[in-house]
Amino acid sequence: MTHPHQNILRRLLAVAGSIAVAATALASAPAAAHDEGEPSLRARYHFTVPDHWKNDPQRPVVIDGVLHYYYLYNGDYDADPTSNHGTEWRLATSTDAVSFADQGVAAPKKTNANYDLWSGSVVVDHANTAGFGAGAVVMLVTQMDHPTPAQTGNASGQQAQFLWYSVDGGRTFRPDGDQPVIPGEGRRDVRDPKVVWDEERGQWVALIAERDRVSFYTSHDLRTWTRVSEYVDDDMGTIECPDLFRIRADDGTWHWVMGVSANGYATGEPATFAYWTGAFDGTTFVPDDPAPQWLDHGFDWYGAVTWEDPAAPMDQRLAIAWMNNWDYAHSAPTWASDGFTGTDSITREIRLSARSDGYSLVSQPVAALADHATRTVRLGDVTVDGFRELGYTGDAYQLTTRVSRQDATNIGIQLRRSADGSRHADAGVTQDYAYLNRGQTDHPPSWKVESRTPFDDASTVELRILVDRTTIEMFVDDGRYTHSSQVFAPAADQGLALYTSGGAAVFQDVEITEFADLAQRPARVIADFEGAAWGEGWTATDGLAATAPTPSDLRGQVGAKVADTYAGADSATGVVTSPPFTIDRHTLHFLIGGGDNPLGVEPATSVQLLIDGSPVRSATGEDSAQLRPVAWDVRDLAGRTAQLQILDDNTGEWGHLMVDHVILSD
Repeated sequence: MTHPHQNILRRLLAVAGSIAVAATALASAPAAAHDEGEPSLRARYHFTVPDHWKNDPQRPVVIDGVLHYYYLYNGDYDADPTSNHGTEWRLATSTDAVSFADQGVAAPKKTNANYDLWSGSVVVDHANTAGFGAGAVVMLVTQMDHPTPAQTGNASGQQAQFLWYSVDGGRTFRPDGDQPVIPGEGRRDVRDPKVVWDEERGQWVALIAERDRVSFYTSHDLRTWTRVSEYVDDDMGTIECPDLFRIRADDGTWHWVMGVSANGYATGEPATFAYWTGAFDGTTFVPDDPAPQWLDHGFDWYGAVTWEDPAAPMDQRLAIAWMNNWDYAHSAPTWASDGFTGTDSITREIRLSARSDGYSLVSQPVAALADHATRTVRLGDVTVDGFRELGYTGDAYQLTTRVSRQDATNIGIQLRRSADGSRHADAGVTQDYAYLNRGQTDHPPSWKVESRTPFDDASTVELRILVDRTTIEMFVDDGRYTHSSQVFAPAADQGLALYTSGGAAVFQDVEITEFADLAQRPARVIADFEGAAWGEGWTATDGLAATAPTPSDLRGQVGAKVADTYAGADSATGVVTSPPFTIDRHTLHFLIGGGDNPLGVEPATSVQLLIDGSPVRSATGEDSAQLRPVAWDVRDLAGRTAQLQILDDNTGEWGHLMVDHVILSD
């Protein structure tokens, strides 16, 4: 007697054998090819979008020990600022907030009637307050409320807040219908909801940016919201990306901090992340001082988000920002050289420090950055009286030094210096202020060339400077003042020099650290099942031969369609098989629902990974219409040619499968 598994295996081999074995590259939006004739400008150790465009970071959450970092992504970006193709949420994961792994699009645009997705925030709903299940990841996000075609073209539709949810640990999201949970009610700018859990009062709190104010809402279920207060500031242009958190200062006292991304140029301030320390009673925030402080004084630290540091949740937060400015957002040379526009700051550790005049946030690069060091150059103490070029070249490194100013009235460092000395960015300190000047090198088309912060006339100053191909970040002393700006130096400008004026200074313990190349490998979509047919190179047999991806609305589904072998009845049988692809990432992810009929127990409903026509991994449903996540570790198959196959041999109840969102990622 033949074992049932052998019958199934023969069928699999027959179908697989009919398909060419040559590997086929399957990808939805591969990283744009780098022009081999030009040097790459992609940052080595800062986060960059794999391809096309990114802007606002979205506050990360930690799930099962893994940081999930979301951001606004536009895979249709074409560098034309007059066109709007819409953003969606893309996901990258990390264990240290420095090195990231791309996981592809987590919340695709055009999934519901509200077109694209803008900024918002996600929370882990441990207590199932929203009804998606305990531990579901819930997103409150800005979309346009049923925009017309004309409104989608110019992004002018009514803004409102909508719920999306994830039942696969935050990897993918599905909209909870098309209706807003917080309507826009005719207000022009009403966006960027930031949701926090108010432990003391057992409620959710949402901050929403509304042009010249931040509005506060409360809820017990993430669905029904009550507007309870607003904080108005009409000196900061259009307020965006609010934030709210409670933190313990270094003197042991507790404080609330509210932050926003805003334009302070009208009052001589930056256009980065403004914040206030103060008190919050569950409905109203009251600042200690109505004048904001700024977490960064450079020109390119915008849309910042902060999140709790799991290692020190009461005393420290982490933060990351988009290193760009809407005044010149589309001018980055990385588009021409590498096919992308979108670089983030290094992740920072944020603490609240007691000062003689109140409390201020201080920041430094996250400690885990040191784990990626590949080379250290120690130059020791260097005395400078005027100018001294160092025997080091590079375009991606960290420089640290403690400067004894002695008689010097101005001390500084020339970064990205050209061979003839005509181009360089200057980071330094005078008797009155610290500065970062990009005016003597290529930079975005802007009058914003030198940023300044106060500096007491101290005898020593500690400088920590991060340089990475198109960016410079400068941390002064304990990080009370920081400067982050884009600097578009020619690739060949890699010199480094020290200078003083008014006398000599000693640059003590000069140390240069280089880091590993941390650029992500883009996730590869093997199948999203969103087309009118299975896709190029796919085959289907028997009762599935005339089928195609099916419009559906399943719990956990991604996009508008899935692969569904029901085909009008459970009596339909057959196999659907992908063209060959190369295993070149660590994990194969997909979503599966339907019948619990595993491979090897005929008749089966099963998804399998084929190598040389034989199944090496398989999964089946759980007699449920909910799509559940499956992740296969395929590192042992690296470099092999594989195929994905959906088998339906079953004609009984639950004799079908639903499959969606097949993706290879690290």
